[in-house]
Amino acid sequence: MPRVPRLWLGAVLALLSPAAWAAGGSASDGIDMDVAPVHAEHAPVPPARLVLPKAAYPVTRRDPLVEHVFGQDVADPYRWLEGDLRSNGDVADWVKRQNATSAAYLAQLPGRGAMEARIRALFNFERFSLPRKAGRNYFYLRNGGLQNQSALYVQGAEDKQGRLLIDPNGWSKDGAVALDAWVPSRGGRLLAYTVQEDGSDWRTVRVVDVQNGKVLDDRLDWANDTQIGWIGDEGFLYSRFPQPPAGEEYRAPTYNKAIWYHRVGTPQAEDQLVYATPDHPEWSHKAMVSSDGRWAVITSEISTLPRHAVHVIDLRHHVKGEWPVRAIVPDFEHDWKFVEGMGDRLWFITNAGAPHYRMTRLDLSRETPAWQEVIPERTDTLDSGAIIGNRLILSYLHDGARTAMVTDFAGRPSRAITLDTIGSASGFVGRPGDPETFYQFSSFNQPPAIFRFDMRSGKATPFIMPRLAFNPADYVVEQRTYPSKDGTMVPMYIVRSKALAQANKAAPTLLYGYGGFDISLTPGFSAVRMAWLQSGGVFALANIRVGGEFGKAWHDAGRLDRKQNSFDDFIAAGEYLIRQGITPRDGLAVQGGSNGGLLVGAVVNQRPDLFAAANPDVGVMDMLRFDRFTSGRFWVDDYGSPEKEADWRVLRAYSPYHNVHSAAYPAVLVTTADTDDRVVPAHSFKYVAALQASETGDKPHLLRVESRAGHGSGKPVEKIITSGADVLSFLAYWTGLKVE
Repeated sequence: MPRVPRLWLGAVLALLSPAAWAAGGSASDGIDMDVAPVHAEHAPVPPARLVLPKAAYPVTRRDPLVEHVFGQDVADPYRWLEGDLRSNGDVADWVKRQNATSAAYLAQLPGRGAMEARIRALFNFERFSLPRKAGRNYFYLRNGGLQNQSALYVQGAEDKQGRLLIDPNGWSKDGAVALDAWVPSRGGRLLAYTVQEDGSDWRTVRVVDVQNGKVLDDRLDWANDTQIGWIGDEGFLYSRFPQPPAGEEYRAPTYNKAIWYHRVGTPQAEDQLVYATPDHPEWSHKAMVSSDGRWAVITSEISTLPRHAVHVIDLRHHVKGEWPVRAIVPDFEHDWKFVEGMGDRLWFITNAGAPHYRMTRLDLSRETPAWQEVIPERTDTLDSGAIIGNRLILSYLHDGARTAMVTDFAGRPSRAITLDTIGSASGFVGRPGDPETFYQFSSFNQPPAIFRFDMRSGKATPFIMPRLAFNPADYVVEQRTYPSKDGTMVPMYIVRSKALAQANKAAPTLLYGYGGFDISLTPGFSAVRMAWLQSGGVFALANIRVGGEFGKAWHDAGRLDRKQNSFDDFIAAGEYLIRQGITPRDGLAVQGGSNGGLLVGAVVNQRPDLFAAANPDVGVMDMLRFDRFTSGRFWVDDYGSPEKEADWRVLRAYSPYHNVHSAAYPAVLVTTADTDDRVVPAHSFKYVAALQASETGDKPHLLRVESRAGHGSGKPVEKIITSGADVLSFLAYWTGLKVE
């Protein structure tokens, strides 16, 4: 799930790595309470028959907890698993035994070693991030291939090669401490960066002197989902929360996020409070600074819905300790994405009066500023924009992929950045006046290739092309549409080898989905997915409703009391793949992470007969208590509130934990991590406990808990490889994909 507030696994991770990883009650509660107790000990599973009877699972205590809510009795026998495994010995012991069971099972899967070797080979290529220019320096990330974390380099305009500036690989033995965000000061003399430990959403902000590589004493704690807005080279704006209660750092709801100013060389205790809303502790705030250093733009949000209030600070009038704030969008009616500022003018992309977004401009030199339309709404959704050189670069979502258009300031198109294949062009970082920008192109069969775009000539030239251990041309990427239950046509990408497509032969298929929070799934590369394709499988990605691929109407069509539409879309995708002969009837696996984990849990409950195997990763599984932990309260505008009866009844109807029932279930491998403080692992714990206790057949229903990891971002390469091998070999075995 998004960092606060969105449930998102992280764009960089999606491109460079895998997207996705005792009595009481009654039968009407959806959790079978009348089953025989399971046994604590289990015998090794015979290699020839990889099924698991109930007796094979560790014992799980069931408490007689039943609550009467809105006229219904609801059993919650596994609420004790909501305890933090770092401090709760019972939970820690239960997780240890679950991990021992799953590790023993996964280790004997046929082809697991071959799958791990294949993923490792696919990861082993040199890769770079987009260069970012500040002053006369270029900054970029580089990974030699199998480094756990990418390192940050700096290169002067006249230098022939870069110099290592920050190497996070020395921060921990297992690579679980990561370099997250990094922003150079305008002149490029200093660079602020954030450190992520064990995959947590909490960040520590540090500062490095670019010239000599010395890390300064500055240390700013309790940052979370922050922008860094430099004001000259002297200091910067950032967002942080108050320090949470001891022992509740990874579970407690977060409130009172505020904007602070930090002057380099001073302790955090001396930071200046810039903007806060103590009367509305549920509001969150982030700040950006325009490239010319004139404006600080504060964007406020109250949920995952794309709607924001906007305030600005004219930094010319800032004096020490005073930050004169001016509202330019005082309410939370629409989405406003800050693009850039030049002098008195500010550019924003908004859905105000334009469900597919448009670009507008505000001239603050006028006594009564009025918004002016620069780029009108189009059929495609305007996703982002930038001012680079003397041009606008606009990024649109077209049929679920990102394309780019270059225009002048009046919105007159001068050229499109065209692509000759299905994929996504993204990036386009830079400032007004810059002569160049860089962007990357990627697809399911193409790791990110970086191009330099000359703003004067409009010519794009290859800048960094990855050297690959496979030929992208050996794989076919196509996009189809299929009818959902109500007749709505839903797009889906299908990826397979050219030989498989030409033979028109059915093969085991991994179907992936997300469907939430206005987030768009676009073509991108994953070494783990490529290993599935190299093994002879098919990969499919369904752009189901409640995503952001097609604007506001597409998002609204799958949220709140319309959430079932997203489940119907995903189920219909599986039925289509089988009907078209792409997937054999017993060869369909489903996977999704975060909100996608909820998706997988829900559709497996609703159609257990359709799927051979499933991997819900870091999923939201208890829809009646999701709002009680960390950032969960932000999600109510997509899910609804469990405190409201109408919403509660909708949530109760599909909540994965509450709707496990007696039926022949597919093989299920639930994956989560011990430091996931976005979707707390208790969701997965409770869901697995319900699966193992219910009459769901003898196919395995296992839990794999990663240690020193979180929701996905910052995960070391070695952990990605081993977890990817476990998941894919599990899905391969139960779909009939032979890994050699």
